Amino acid sequence: MNVIGVIPSRYGSTRFPAKALALIAGTPLIGHVIKGAKKCKKLSQLIVATDHNDIASVATEFGAKVVMTESDLPSGSDRVWAAAKNINCDVVINIQGDEPLVNQEPLDLLCDAFIKNPLTQMATLARPIKSQDELNNPNVAKIIIDNQARALYFSRLAIPFSRQPWGGRGDQGLKHIGLYAYKKEVLGRFCAQKPTKLEQAEGLEQLRALWLGIDIQVILTNFESWGVDQPEDVVQIERILASSK
Repeated sequence: MNVIGVIPSRYGSTRFPAKALALIAGTPLIGHVIKGAKKCKKLSQLIVATDHNDIASVATEFGAKVVMTESDLPSGSDRVWAAAKNINCDVVINIQGDEPLVNQEPLDLLCDAFIKNPLTQMATLARPIKSQDELNNPNVAKIIIDNQARALYFSRLAIPFSRQPWGGRGDQGLKHIGLYAYKKEVLGRFCAQKPTKLEQAEGLEQLRALWLGIDIQVILTNFESWGVDQPEDVVQIERILASSK
């Protein structure tokens, strides 16, 4: 099973322009992502898909292959597909370019989902929801799964609905961890489909996959996702890095 990792990284982020180059504890954000992803030895290649020469230069310095992509691609998934479509591989992992704490564990889990079951179409990660506040937070995407750990639905709302108060509920649902792995042909099919009304309503593009009838295997993990969306997040990440030394 030939699995590649692609890190989409564009220069013109709306909330934090050039954030891929922002220094976190002295290292550019994209450098942290590359160093973490390179710990996964099951990836045959690690590629940074970018639209900017400065990001490409840093990516090369940290040992990643670079594929230049158009600036006006509509999403990170489209940037990943632009980089991967001409590469001979079986599986593509979309490694978010703003996740500086990514490491071997979540990537190994995603690789294993396809190695253990070659019929897997798409896979992602989740962990249990820890509090009522997290359940109700619209910035936290939630997942409901079936008895084979396949996604039934994703939402920003508290799902499943329950008349029971927190602590008395049954299945609490899961917090989605935003890393995705696809069979190459499934990623191509996903990107060929225009955004659907359902994904636009929730603001969650993974609903496009469910709308297309693509099975999404959900893997439980203890890995915690920490994205950099705005300059204030840099301080938080530096604190986490300092406490882990």
